[in-house]
Amino acid sequence: MLPEPYDSSLLVSLPDDVFAIVSRFLSPRDVCSLGLCCKSLNALVACEKIWLTQCDVLGIVPHKDLVEWRNGVCSYKALCRFLLSVQPLIGLWVHQNPELGNVVYVMPGFMSVVGCRVIPQELGPLGIEDGPILWACVFEVIADFDGSTVFFLHGREKGIDYIYPGSVKPVQKSCNVLLLEVEPGQQQKNVGALLQSKSFVHHSGVELSRNVCRSNSDISRSQRVNGNNETMVPFSKLAFSDRRKLLEATTSQVRQRVPDMAIGPLFPGLRDDDENFQKDLVLLWERRSFLSQIYELGSKQLVNRASSQDRVGPTHLELDGIRKSFDCSRAICNPLPEEDSRIKRKGLRGYFLDGLKHMLGRSNSTNDSHMISKKLTSSSEMRHARLQEFLRSSDTIRLTLNASTMKLSSYRAWPNMHDSRFALYKLPLRVPRADQEYAGLWGGTFGWPPGKPSEDKPGKALFFLLLSYEELQGQQLLIATKILEGTHYVLHPNGSAMFIVNINEPSDEPFPRSTDGDSFPVDIKHVFVGEGIASGYGFRYPGSKPGSLFVLQNGILAFIWKESRAVLTLQRLDLQELLKKGERVPSLPPVANFSYLTKSYSNVFAGFPSASNCLSTPSY
Repeated sequence: MLPEPYDSSLLVSLPDDVFAIVSRFLSPRDVCSLGLCCKSLNALVACEKIWLTQCDVLGIVPHKDLVEWRNGVCSYKALCRFLLSVQPLIGLWVHQNPELGNVVYVMPGFMSVVGCRVIPQELGPLGIEDGPILWACVFEVIADFDGSTVFFLHGREKGIDYIYPGSVKPVQKSCNVLLLEVEPGQQQKNVGALLQSKSFVHHSGVELSRNVCRSNSDISRSQRVNGNNETMVPFSKLAFSDRRKLLEATTSQVRQRVPDMAIGPLFPGLRDDDENFQKDLVLLWERRSFLSQIYELGSKQLVNRASSQDRVGPTHLELDGIRKSFDCSRAICNPLPEEDSRIKRKGLRGYFLDGLKHMLGRSNSTNDSHMISKKLTSSSEMRHARLQEFLRSSDTIRLTLNASTMKLSSYRAWPNMHDSRFALYKLPLRVPRADQEYAGLWGGTFGWPPGKPSEDKPGKALFFLLLSYEELQGQQLLIATKILEGTHYVLHPNGSAMFIVNINEPSDEPFPRSTDGDSFPVDIKHVFVGEGIASGYGFRYPGSKPGSLFVLQNGILAFIWKESRAVLTLQRLDLQELLKKGERVPSLPPVANFSYLTKSYSNVFAGFPSASNCLSTPSY
């Protein structure tokens, strides 16, 4: 190997601008590795221009926004670290309940990414592209000063807006499930050491500093132990009812009321209106300054509580109060003494056990009854851990956003979901290519002209469809999966295929309309044979009837049922742009706001007074 001056002299001699161009072909990991080679290269890769280029290559936010975001972090390298950590979160997340849709789109905010729930709604008077899309905030992940992540769950309780601070687990690059959890943690002894960081310091019960659990980051949760040598119980091992109670108790303890000054925009509007864009930036900086003040206040409270040996402090939520609340609730639900309760349970099982033993010719002694009863209950105990074991296995807990990768099965591009997990499931948004040019997210309505309400039918339900390709028996099928329906009472279940088209089979079906909404002639590019959804086999498993998919020259898709002549028109959506022009409405209570697990066939979001006109019963 050549001596150091000869190894790095060529790269070191390059101007910063030239080396920044070269670095576009390197990954952030490659740039870091290059800096480990020698001192000269280490100084070179520390250049701000290099890391600005790395942020730009990621393509998450425009270059102008990167310059604005830089003012809130210590360096472009820290900003790149944040962007890399949240990049897998960006995209479309769904849940099957309620049936009208639980669609959450995660998009860049302001030095953050924001999870926006698209509200089931009718088409506005200006159409899809120009009409305001209704949305509610679910959560946001904010960049800390050093590039680490800060999590806020959003919710509304009794007419008051709250934020619920928490932590973010390391995000897996291939994550397909987003979980809301409560994570056990250890009580920290040297709390004051956390305050030496320039980053935000959390208050009100949730750990946000990455330094708190750094020593345990490489250890499995099942292997971490506390002072009593008890194994920590993972949140996922608890029964559904216990997980729900624990989430509700935790959010009730960590919540912070959102003042009016912080209810402003979560991301700037479109840059085509520079005046309003600059106003948005001022409000966004004020909001971020407010969050910074919250954390500074939390750090002072943390020092005071640590010195007085009072509560654990803002980095963790102490469990004593939650344990007592659960103990009290259990006492109310089961007021009998422990021995009487045991005798009652034994008596209820005794009739069944005695009859079973009588048929088997066995003794009905107390010992036999106890052994059989133990065997009958052992299977359920093996499935779930007890809540008290979870609470005993740690000193503190914290609200956590967990983006993980799970092995999931799917049917026609719709993942098979668990009804008992507070989770959102990611839908892959395929980039259109030559052989799959119609893949992606589309929005549409029933009726003609496309994308606009008509005089005879002013209220049209807005549909979101995910178009994907699947090969079956040598044929390439185009599947339009419904993910959102803007009605008051659901007509088609989530995940159902609105239509399936055979791309390899053209159709000679004529288009029933000669002009579009602007009185221009309709120019047909392609026509394919397919089948559209129809009732006849029940709500969950609907039938299908023949139809044709028409591809218009202006990019509009129109599926027409052959028998009824009903028309479903679709156009591509830029959901990020639509949400920036949209109207924000109040959120649901925090746990339900993240993932609404209760089955519902009506519109659970219809109670917003600001959206009453847009949420009326459709008439298509």
